[in-house]
Amino acid sequence: MPVVVVESPAKAKTINKYLGPDYIVLASYGHVRDLPPKDGSVDTEHDFAMKWEVAPESKKHVRAIAEALKTDDALILATDPDREGEAISWHLKEALASSLKKGKTVSRVTFNAITKDAVTKAMKEPREVDEPLVHAYLARRALDYLVGFTLSPVLWRKLPGAKSAGRVQSVCLRLIVEREMEIEAFKAREYWSVKAILTTPRGQEFEANLVTLGGAKLQKFDIPTLAAAEMAVHAVTSRQFTVAGVESKPASRNPWPPFMTSTLQQEASRKFGMGAKQCMNAAQRLYEAGYITYMRTDGIDMAPEAVMATRAEIGRRFGDAYVPKSPRMYKNKAKNAQEAHECIRPTDMSADPSKLRVEEDQRRLYDLIWKRTIASQMEAARMERTVVEITSPDGQVGLRANGQVVLFDGFLKVYDQGRDEEEDDEGRLPQIMQGEAVKPAPGALKEAFSKAAARSAGDQEERIASAVLGEGGAVLASQSFTQPPARYTEATLVKRMEELGIGRPSTYASILTTIVDREYVRKDKNRLIPEDKGRLVTAFLSNFFHRYVEYDFTAALEGELDDVSAGERDYKDVLARFWRDFSAAVAETADLRIGEVLDKLDEFLAPHLYPPRADGSDPRICPTCGTGRLHLKTARSGGAFIGCGNYPECRYTRPIAGDAESAASDGRILGQDDQGNEISLRAGRFGPYVQRGEATEAQPKPDRSSLPKGWTPDSLTLERALQLLSLPRQIGAHPEDGEAVETNLGRFGPYVKHGKTYANLADAEEVFSLGMNRAVELLAQKKLRGPGARGAAAQPLKSLGEHPDGGEIQVMPGRYGPYIKWEKVNATLPKDIAPEAVTLEEALALVAEKAGKSPAKKAKKAPAKPAAAKPAAKKAPAKKAPAKKAAAEGVAAPAVKKAAAKKPAVKKAAASEA
Repeated sequence: MPVVVVESPAKAKTINKYLGPDYIVLASYGHVRDLPPKDGSVDTEHDFAMKWEVAPESKKHVRAIAEALKTDDALILATDPDREGEAISWHLKEALASSLKKGKTVSRVTFNAITKDAVTKAMKEPREVDEPLVHAYLARRALDYLVGFTLSPVLWRKLPGAKSAGRVQSVCLRLIVEREMEIEAFKAREYWSVKAILTTPRGQEFEANLVTLGGAKLQKFDIPTLAAAEMAVHAVTSRQFTVAGVESKPASRNPWPPFMTSTLQQEASRKFGMGAKQCMNAAQRLYEAGYITYMRTDGIDMAPEAVMATRAEIGRRFGDAYVPKSPRMYKNKAKNAQEAHECIRPTDMSADPSKLRVEEDQRRLYDLIWKRTIASQMEAARMERTVVEITSPDGQVGLRANGQVVLFDGFLKVYDQGRDEEEDDEGRLPQIMQGEAVKPAPGALKEAFSKAAARSAGDQEERIASAVLGEGGAVLASQSFTQPPARYTEATLVKRMEELGIGRPSTYASILTTIVDREYVRKDKNRLIPEDKGRLVTAFLSNFFHRYVEYDFTAALEGELDDVSAGERDYKDVLARFWRDFSAAVAETADLRIGEVLDKLDEFLAPHLYPPRADGSDPRICPTCGTGRLHLKTARSGGAFIGCGNYPECRYTRPIAGDAESAASDGRILGQDDQGNEISLRAGRFGPYVQRGEATEAQPKPDRSSLPKGWTPDSLTLERALQLLSLPRQIGAHPEDGEAVETNLGRFGPYVKHGKTYANLADAEEVFSLGMNRAVELLAQKKLRGPGARGAAAQPLKSLGEHPDGGEIQVMPGRYGPYIKWEKVNATLPKDIAPEAVTLEEALALVAEKAGKSPAKKAKKAPAKPAAAKPAAKKAPAKKAPAKKAAAEGVAAPAVKKAAAKKPAVKKAAASEA
């Protein structure tokens, strides 16, 4: 009976259903081996030899497969059909080498969809493990390890507070930082546009825009001021107009190609706000359930049988008019398209999205994939575009109206792609004939003028358009300003990385997750904004390792890895060339002093750190002493801040984040308290704060209070500042013991206190408004969760059902976030999965992963331990050879060894590409 191995239990369950009792299907739970997170795992002195180690949580899975092979002679590796899947198969083959002797066979099968036909067909077409694909994986893994374990220590030594760097993540981070610098350097430019509402002789209104003024064609910035706008409006209102020409042209729009990984992530972000990781998690579950084809691909072609099925479904649902005469063929334009898969499509085009029994995020994603696939094989949309030219008798003023009529909706009946930027859709025009006179529509734009004027008066800082209304109310000039480039979203960043040839389908989600998790970037309303840590790392790498964060260099290296996967290049040659230059670049930084590094970064980040001041004075002059110059400095605890060069005589500091606002606010007097003390807003190393009076010999430390999260310096009032300085706030005496109950702001946020009991508050505003009843309730809840009341457990947020081995699986609230609980196993819930949205399948996977690390779980799962296991474990420290043998046979390692394995966790993170 052949043993079939796949990555996940969900995939194993589906495939087992198709293959039946003649096969044993087991899961490896992803990769079973990796490079140990310590120096020397890639030996650059000995032809880049790599030392692999079976992960502790994977040993039981390898052992289960080895146990099955004792009675079966065939191992079939059925992992995913890409580089990563090929690598997992290779690792399994190597890890099981001792169990594959005595005539046992190993074969590799791949299928692009988990359907009965695809799986059974693949079983009839076994092959060997693809060595070139494995070599490409080895090269990529070695490169990421060498960059992580070589460059990260340099960062730790030369840039205190920095966490790590990665081969592709650093280039991705550079994109985000450079976009932010473009935004900060952007200077808005004013321009005006003029439109009119006109009527035809038949009384129908339409909109036209001014395109000719003074006999010359208008360019974007030809009306730059209010005075010029008023003259333009007068020129239009003082003339009569006739239709000089009407031109109608047929036009068509072809459908978009089917999805590949990057376009699916982009569209899921646009339409549903899904992050790349959330999108891929949902797609993975759809794939494992057999609903869609493999979801990590840069191919957009579709299997012939799928094309015919799609065309048949279009005809059945929408009629033959929507089926083109011949099938549409799509060719990939992406650089180095090499993943060799189909597009992402449904496995059964007749499967209605509304009838799928899946979680909501999976249903929405399937619906999107189904619509895109159907639309890709539909007829083009046909429309008619009309351009009407309107001129004055003297030819000095001209207007233009554009319109569009959809004659046949075609693929638009099903799907239209989302947009990253706002676009104006052309409306339909009334019947207009050449030579006809058109007139202004009196009062047609009065309402638009009133709205524009109100917005302008109410929000000057955002510079929303002012307006000029012509006599009669039919002509309107609107003020606009050029806009800075938009911050990247995950969708637009993936698109840009794809254009540059950086990264591959399987890496996008992990790269984006890593830079957020390491706090180099934060997400705000789906926009990616670089943190100061990210700016500093990018500045350091751009100055001292410029070549390795160049877009062309990274893309070229990806191309070399593609050549390796195609068997056209030796992977060790790629490693040798890279390491020769990279190790030399690292060596050059050995003698750098931190002061030199800071000077370089100070210069590189100067536009961000020292923006121009409103009064035109030198932005580097210290606002406190007036003579010292501001410089970038590092704190002993790590991190960076701006400080005065006259230290210690002048102790001015401020954070590097929000420096323009902080600099403008620093020292601002808000008013006086009842005793006549000045209340001022200050900028400190850890952010803005308020202070009462000045430091004196009698009172060297005046009252101070930091601004809580969510409070901005520019909106702070004297009343709010006095509230902060009055803390802690006394609510009253506790009804049970009469002891004081108070609220305050602490290191970890707002809280309410009674005796030695502290309870967190959700919002800083509650510090000033919390009443006694609510305070007592919060304190009581905290006591129930405390060590003195163990029996009163927190209530579950959600019950997911029974575990296959028995026992209920629940989602529980925790001090550090929600987690999955099953018996004695507690598995942390990832940040991107909401507690209310977690599924039983996801919970089982998290529990299984955690149980592999849990001593309690191991004890439960191994009731029949061999008696010889204990002596073998005890003898391991004395004799190294038996210890290795014991580990290979699955004997539990000594506790000391397990603790040592956890020690280099930080370095492990540093080594990953993403």
